[in-house]
Amino acid sequence: MPESTRDAAPQTGSLRVVVAGSFGNIMENYDNLVYAYSAVTLGKLFFPESSSLVGTLYTFAVFAVGFLMRPLGAITFGHFGDKFGRRITLVVSVLMMGAATTLIGVLPTYESIGITAPILLVVLRMVQGFSVAGEWAGSAAFLVEYAPARRRGFFGSFNQVSTAGGFLLASCVVALNSSIFTDEQLTSWAWRLPFLLSALTAIAALWLRFGLAETPAFSEEQAKGSTAKSPLREGLRTQFPSIARGFGFTMLWTVAYFFFLTYLPTWLTGVAGVDADVARTSNIVGLITLTVLIAVFGALSDRIGRKPLLLGSALGFLVLSWPVMALLGSGTTVGVYAGQLIIAVILAMFSGPGPAAISELFPTKLRYSTMSIGYNFAVMAFGGTAPFVATGVVELTGSGLSAALLPIVSAAVTLAVVLGMRESAHRVLH
Repeated sequence: MPESTRDAAPQTGSLRVVVAGSFGNIMENYDNLVYAYSAVTLGKLFFPESSSLVGTLYTFAVFAVGFLMRPLGAITFGHFGDKFGRRITLVVSVLMMGAATTLIGVLPTYESIGITAPILLVVLRMVQGFSVAGEWAGSAAFLVEYAPARRRGFFGSFNQVSTAGGFLLASCVVALNSSIFTDEQLTSWAWRLPFLLSALTAIAALWLRFGLAETPAFSEEQAKGSTAKSPLREGLRTQFPSIARGFGFTMLWTVAYFFFLTYLPTWLTGVAGVDADVARTSNIVGLITLTVLIAVFGALSDRIGRKPLLLGSALGFLVLSWPVMALLGSGTTVGVYAGQLIIAVILAMFSGPGPAAISELFPTKLRYSTMSIGYNFAVMAFGGTAPFVATGVVELTGSGLSAALLPIVSAAVTLAVVLGMRESAHRVLH
């Protein structure tokens, strides 16, 4: 089949497209991880009448509440993204996201305003979840639709490079904050600084996005008068099997990110008894490795296809999750670093080709809304709940290794989904 003009020709301003299209993901994951890494401190400040463990559980429960808003955000932003365009929708999502995180940074604590403090924390997490729902799918669609045909995997991978970059930035900021300030200062006021930094990243993202044109693929749909009048209704009617595949495809992806990159630092120090400095530093080393390898695997998927890498990653998590947790739980410095690096490689194998592979499931006129639904419902169900469920499983079973059941089960589901998908790397973006 001959390629369309938009697929055959490279787009101009590639660097700015990649940076602007992916920058919001840095914010999204920075915001989520700063909250998760601050769970113990937030538990003390917003749930002070609870025990340390219960306070942490409450804090992770509030973390999960933000994800409950993702379906509503997916429907809302997906509708506007397919009806009016990717660029303006991404501007609105990043503005809301930055405002909510910044407000958490100035939020009075329980000591100041009582029960109103945790209520406001829940509300702001809900705003975060609502706005973030439009960011990931919009970013993936934006990057893939701008990419030349034979570089969709590479361009799309920067959706995940920025995702890992957000985790990395949060890890570095929280580690720096913890090293500079005393525990008393952190509890008193310094915990606010990482949240306030989100205002700067939001301003940078807005500046980048205001200067960009709409994607060539969506512009072509507009020029033909082919944009959907009711994207949600048409998407559910015509694309439901692909939405279901997108849901199953995302299950392992989201569990792996939020289990290994959000919950794991807490597990290492609280369950495995690893020194806090070793846990933080190994996490940063793993994130750096992940960030670099994502683009490598994204580019590789343009050559050999998406499926070989996706299948290899799913099999890796299925087989290696338990041994890797045992390696991490050994408590030795070598074991902790080795475990983090293994996770980074396996996760990069999925994250590199992932954005292009899921984008290629859907037609351009419905891509934003249908991809948003499949992806965000999975993130709601399995991402935000992963730290909370893992904490509960460990507490219930009394075994730290039992937490590995989460990535193992999710890997089995995603493996089955990927096996049933067609290879899309060398097909025309429809």
